[in-house]
Amino acid sequence: MSFFTRNRDELITRGIDPERLPPGQYRTDRFPVLQAGSVPRVDLDTWDFVVDGLVRNPVRWSWEDVQGIPSRDVTADIHCVTKWSKFDTSWTGIPTRDVWEKIGADPEATHVLVKAYHGYTANLPIEDFLSQDSLFAHTYEGEPLTLEHGFPLRLVVPRLYFWKSVKWCRGFTVLAQDEPGFWERNGYHMYGDPFREQRFSND
Repeated sequence: MSFFTRNRDELITRGIDPERLPPGQYRTDRFPVLQAGSVPRVDLDTWDFVVDGLVRNPVRWSWEDVQGIPSRDVTADIHCVTKWSKFDTSWTGIPTRDVWEKIGADPEATHVLVKAYHGYTANLPIEDFLSQDSLFAHTYEGEPLTLEHGFPLRLVVPRLYFWKSVKWCRGFTVLAQDEPGFWERNGYHMYGDPFREQRFSND
């Protein structure tokens, strides 16, 4: 019996619906720390969050500005492209829909390119970026994000592989076309649906 089969059978034994686990994934209680490059040095006095591109109301928010925007809680399963999944993770942050309402995006907008420290980027269709459970999170499991997990702000889009949930987020650009981000330029799938195993460009 394979490791993945045993893991799925364990879910059934524990009364957890195995359909929550995408194919090729295993459930874990851990939260592995993965990133491209080094953990950035974050100075909240100079940190900003910038939204530009096809918007009528571009913004540049300080950390103080972000703290003044109402937050909400989301509980969701997350799935990493490296094959681990973690169920019922709890996040608090600013709904992406609330940010979207403030910027006045142009009608021709179709995608966003989310930006972080070190020039890291990730692309998302607007429909996924604005899904009901998508947040710019500042809190995980009731505690402020640790630096390793994206302090002070990270995007959380549970419906896609977690490389799309950009850590150390600094804003996003609104686009009229899809544009590959960092991992997409390096062979990862442009979309990244865990339930369709869209890990790499040829999947």
